[in-house]
Amino acid sequence: MKESKFDDLLTTLGTGKWNWLYFLTSSYWCLMIPPQFLSGVYLAPAVNHTCHIPQNLSQDVVSSDFCSYTILTSEGEEEEKPCTELDFDTSVFSTTLTSEFSLVCSRDYLRATYQGIFMLGTFLSPLLAGYLADRFGRYIVILVTQIVMSITSFAIAFLTNFTAILIVRFIAGSVNLLTMFILGLEVCEPKHRGTVGILTGLPWAIGTMLWGGAAYFIRDWRYLQISVSIPTLFIFPPLYFMDESPRWLIVQGHHEKALKVLQKAARWNKTTLPSVAELRALMHDIQKEFVEYKINTCGSVSVGQKRESGGVDYGCGLTRAIALITAIVCLDYFAVSLVFDGLNMSGDSYSSDPFLYLVLSGLVEVPGYSLTAPLIDRCGRKVPTAVCYLLCGVVIFMLGFIPSDISWLVFTLALVGKFAISGSYQMLYVYSSELFPTEVRLQGIGISSVCAQLASTIVPYITTVVGKLVYWLPSVIFGVVSIIAGVATMILRETKGVPLPDTIADLMPPHKDQRYPQVSVDVQCSPSTDQVDAEAVGETSDLFPDREGVHANGDADLTHIS
Repeated sequence: MKESKFDDLLTTLGTGKWNWLYFLTSSYWCLMIPPQFLSGVYLAPAVNHTCHIPQNLSQDVVSSDFCSYTILTSEGEEEEKPCTELDFDTSVFSTTLTSEFSLVCSRDYLRATYQGIFMLGTFLSPLLAGYLADRFGRYIVILVTQIVMSITSFAIAFLTNFTAILIVRFIAGSVNLLTMFILGLEVCEPKHRGTVGILTGLPWAIGTMLWGGAAYFIRDWRYLQISVSIPTLFIFPPLYFMDESPRWLIVQGHHEKALKVLQKAARWNKTTLPSVAELRALMHDIQKEFVEYKINTCGSVSVGQKRESGGVDYGCGLTRAIALITAIVCLDYFAVSLVFDGLNMSGDSYSSDPFLYLVLSGLVEVPGYSLTAPLIDRCGRKVPTAVCYLLCGVVIFMLGFIPSDISWLVFTLALVGKFAISGSYQMLYVYSSELFPTEVRLQGIGISSVCAQLASTIVPYITTVVGKLVYWLPSVIFGVVSIIAGVATMILRETKGVPLPDTIADLMPPHKDQRYPQVSVDVQCSPSTDQVDAEAVGETSDLFPDREGVHANGDADLTHIS
């Protein structure tokens, strides 16, 4: 596989203070996500309550439950009345959204809505992230979204209307973009991308543990929300010293700006760059390389069209091949998000201590993430991914039938399931990026990501609404879905040591002269001023997935971001 000229330039820059600034900032960004993503676990939990019966009616009450009471009328008939006042248990939480806005009884579904509406906002994230980052640049998108995230995070703590809180939560989910992570990888030296891809994911696990610890010490929901909002301000000082992605600047034709960024990086890293004239020529070549790649990629024949190469008519075989990959990968993404998020939100079901549960749940993610790299390098992608799905599915399915009074076993199996699904999550990013051909990789991963966001949106209703009606059903749903995903994954091909497919035709058995010739384009522009149409080059985080994520032998690093 041909090396990218920009990757060669990053190798010349090496790794130093400049790269560390981006890596640490993107890691800190990832650290702040769990308190927002898992906000409902502690801000809108299930809270025990009793019905507060009006004093003037207490003598006439025949019976009562948590949400209503029955009185005997003057005519001697029984009449059921809903509870208008509730007494909430404050032994675990002093105040919550649940108690302040009475999110119980007929309003119980609003607890799930508080969590689910954030996930609904993330439906927009992939669309916004790709378009805005390609159109306006990575840095400005990061800056604006971080400002919005800080404002919305603080605003929730001061709002007194629940509808307004839901609107702000939706906005917060909509700006939860991966642009910061993309920028961190774009300035990373190629040989370190695998390590960076793994290490940048670990702050999520640490953030999950810190969220559980913060909630343990701060039991008032407003003060808790403020406490996790303050750290969002600390990302702005390092952002002040950061620059736009030099890769994006070069592609867009801003060569003089890119030159200044590269010279700054060389000073910080104490390395020597080629001469200015050589850099300008190199940037021209890089821009040309990107345009040629995009034309060769976007000019491919679309899925479902009849393609003939070397006298071989693939026809429906191609359609079936890519459709099978897409269907199974979509199922895998749906399953991994459903189960992963479901386990995060099930602390009150699998443990009597929701704080300890989330802390240990985050802790088991650490080996789940860090052990995947050596595992898939040794054993391939398909089998380890499928085994993790199956292991998680079996243990979580068992939880539906184990008596809750055997608390130690329930707690242990829940953590085993979380460990296994964390491994699946990390491996799936690598595996799915290698399964899709280059010409449809962005579309394939995009569709799969939508399925993942769909699962994240419905999972609060499974844990909150369905679990309240049938306590064992969420475990069975999570277990069955994970098992189905594991079995389906075994149908896919192994990708370890196999070159990434460039076109859909590459999914079929090789035939002589089946490859189309590549298009060459001469980019005529001034390296310093001319612009390249953003739609023509349309760079995204996956523009060079076959170069950024794959070694010479075809093995991928853990750097793919959906």
